[in-house]
Amino acid sequence: MPGANSVTSNQEALHKDLEEVVRKYARTTFLRPIADHTREAFAEVEEFVRKFYAGNGAHEIAPQAVILDSGCGTGESTIHIARRFPGIPVIGIDKSCARLNKAGNPSQTAGEDVPSNAFWIRAELLDFWRLALERVRSGQWTIPYHAVYYPNPWPKQSEATRRFHMHPIFPTLLALGKTIELRTNWEIYAREFAEATRIAYEERAMSADAIAKGDSGLLRLRSAQAPAGMTDTAGMTIKCESFDPENPETAFERKYKEARQKLWRAIIKT
Repeated sequence: MPGANSVTSNQEALHKDLEEVVRKYARTTFLRPIADHTREAFAEVEEFVRKFYAGNGAHEIAPQAVILDSGCGTGESTIHIARRFPGIPVIGIDKSCARLNKAGNPSQTAGEDVPSNAFWIRAELLDFWRLALERVRSGQWTIPYHAVYYPNPWPKQSEATRRFHMHPIFPTLLALGKTIELRTNWEIYAREFAEATRIAYEERAMSADAIAKGDSGLLRLRSAQAPAGMTDTAGMTIKCESFDPENPETAFERKYKEARQKLWRAIIKT
């Protein structure tokens, strides 16, 4: 089936450099200048969020809950998520104007109106996430759910540092939401994302302990592996599993399901 090819890679297990790369970036801050067009797009999102809550009589609410659908493509997933969380603005973000022009079309809405809490914006994810984190840290926003559905897996070993979990942006991504759900049709990507999360949280905990104790020579504590793909560390839960969606939420998911490909997801809860 066109567009439903399974992932092929010269990598057969978790990347050999995963831990080294994740730990390195957990100790640094991504400082690339934020593009003006993303700042402008973010301002549009802030205005939508403000009007959404004002229209519901919540002028003084703080922090304001906002849900992100990152890399939303044609925006079908944004509609499903918006219906799941009707009282919270859901922001679909993608860098492709061509894909976003298809958002909210009749084939996606199944004859129903587009939810009033759904909003789409064209922006660069790495920049948008950093602006969103500024709002979270200032107490203006809280992000109860962050969808990262079917990102480019960059399957070649040589491309690994382009994957979100092996990129300097990863600590920002983890800091954004209370629940992050990543979906993919490549098992290695899901398992890497889950393991990278564990490593990043371990590194953060070690840094906090070192600062508190004035000791930079702390031993690394390995988190215990719980059954069925679960890891529970310091109030944070990581789940990695295969799943079979009853009602696919993206065109990718529908094609993969029809092609009988196994789908995977990593769910992070803090």
